[in-house]
Amino acid sequence: MRALARGGLPTLLWRAALTAVLVGAIGLLPWLSRTDPALTVLKARSAERDPDPATLRAVRDELGLDDGPVRLLGRWLGGLLHGDAGTSWVSGSAVLPGVAQALGVSLLLMAGALVVAAVTVAAVCTRTLRLGARRRLGAHRGGGTAAAVPAALPEFLVASVLASVVGVHLGWLPALGWYGPQWMVLPSLALGLPAGAVLGRLLDDLLPGAFAEPWAAAAAARGIPPASIARQAVRRCLPGVLPSLGLFVVGLTGGSVAVEQVFDIPGLGRLTLQAALAQDLPVLQTGTLVLLLLAAAAGTLARCAVRLLTGPALRDGALRSPHGPVPAAPRSLPLLYGALLAGVIGLGLPRDPLALDTSARLRAPSLAHPFGTDALGRDVLARVAHGAVTTLGTALAVSAAALTAGLLLGLLPRLSGPPAETVSAVPPVVAGLLTAGVAGSGPWTPACAVGVVAWAPLAVHTSALLRQERATTHLAATRALGAGRWYLLRRELLPTALGPVTRHALLRLPGVALALAALGFLGLGAQPPSPEWGLLLAENQPYTERAPWAVLFPAAVLALLGALAVTAAGGVRLPGRRAQRGGPAGPRPQRPGVVPPQRPSRRAVHAGSRSGTRPAPVSTSATEER
Repeated sequence: MRALARGGLPTLLWRAALTAVLVGAIGLLPWLSRTDPALTVLKARSAERDPDPATLRAVRDELGLDDGPVRLLGRWLGGLLHGDAGTSWVSGSAVLPGVAQALGVSLLLMAGALVVAAVTVAAVCTRTLRLGARRRLGAHRGGGTAAAVPAALPEFLVASVLASVVGVHLGWLPALGWYGPQWMVLPSLALGLPAGAVLGRLLDDLLPGAFAEPWAAAAAARGIPPASIARQAVRRCLPGVLPSLGLFVVGLTGGSVAVEQVFDIPGLGRLTLQAALAQDLPVLQTGTLVLLLLAAAAGTLARCAVRLLTGPALRDGALRSPHGPVPAAPRSLPLLYGALLAGVIGLGLPRDPLALDTSARLRAPSLAHPFGTDALGRDVLARVAHGAVTTLGTALAVSAAALTAGLLLGLLPRLSGPPAETVSAVPPVVAGLLTAGVAGSGPWTPACAVGVVAWAPLAVHTSALLRQERATTHLAATRALGAGRWYLLRRELLPTALGPVTRHALLRLPGVALALAALGFLGLGAQPPSPEWGLLLAENQPYTERAPWAVLFPAAVLALLGALAVTAAGGVRLPGRRAQRGGPAGPRPQRPGVVPPQRPSRRAVHAGSRSGTRPAPVSTSATEER
């Protein structure tokens, strides 16, 4: 009860208020989008039916649209309190059974994707675990290029390639439908590979700090098997990754809209997409509410798992900082990938991305068209290069804004935690439609929609890092020696989180670009004949079998961007920050006009203990001294 009164009750009220605002905004969606919901519902019911005024009036009377959104929302909430979420405006069937069935399908798909993600995480971290457990990690590690490819490719593109190549061309696995375990393999791969690559990079970023702690050296000196040391290192780093895993769980359930569309899976993401496009408010509100409840449950389980793994050390401030020295990444790889990407863009910019040549439709790569042509005879290289200018520029702007917001909001976990889980639970299509309804349709609408949700994983990562950093012994010693809150924030907490979160933001740079691409794939982004990457992939996806180069070359450029982001992220260092915390501590720079706190002598500490006063916690080694 004390914990509930101290932090749980305000957080619960804040989460309930956010849920009410989001559900209310969804109820206003037809009016925000300035469209006639009766016409949209009629088109969804029967596209051939003539929308004459009498028919539209009958639909309005049937649905009660003239009563206004407030009364409609009130009737839906009143029925929900009695276990009735109403009936679908399109099909006329009960909402709750359909949503429950779709949720079961999505949860089963999410479980398969988590298995694939776990295998991917193990593959990404295997080298670091093997070398670190044997005390041979050294000062350098690989750049993580292999993890960049699955992390950079969009889920809908992976799904399209798997469905076309593995499902249709090779016939190894079924590509469409949901009838048994065989039908969940390809969708699970499409969802689990990108998620596992990102989580693997986050875990791999924390492992060197765990292996640099004294317990790892002592365990290796006593002859403990390397496998046991590796397991304990993973256990030590999991509290920094589990909150991000909670967001991925929700994203794999409700955010798998494009994958469910490609594989024709009757999941919750596809159900909310169809309801959003048809403005079927009872289905859309119920599906979104279920996703919000799932996000709250996943976040609560993640926080409980963090407390269980860290134990009383988190409460007593007895942890060591998990952010040890980050091995330097190879400097040649970012230069190589950057030069290749700049070369592709430089070769394509002089070409015309809008020039049509119907006699050269779907031509294979040649000297005249190095990347081939698309279905209208346009040069794919030119469209990739011109699309890179707008796509990468927008992605960089959104990533910079998300990094700033994530760092600032991550300092206030009780304030930012519920909004982060809430926005992560919203399907991308719903976020795009709400953003378009509020801000209007325009070229920056997809960027606003992506920016609304892009800050959430960075804020959660920041909160997870600072939660452990605040419970470290060196921070307690620094606070006991007279350091104020501003000093701790500026010199200890922010420098600790800035490096890993910046690397996380760079790692997600391709994901931001591909979120824009996903909105274009769903028809909410750029419109033809724009060469934006999302529209480019969406236009060429139906021709994957006849002209695979029209999809593979843009996908290769996306993978190149991911490799550049991952290798560049490995080289992010904070200027002026000590390279390591486990080695000899050098002199700390002094603030102008401030006398640095002096470490009390052992005699003073013993005198304080004899006098009955409890001495302040003081570092007992040079590696923990502040």
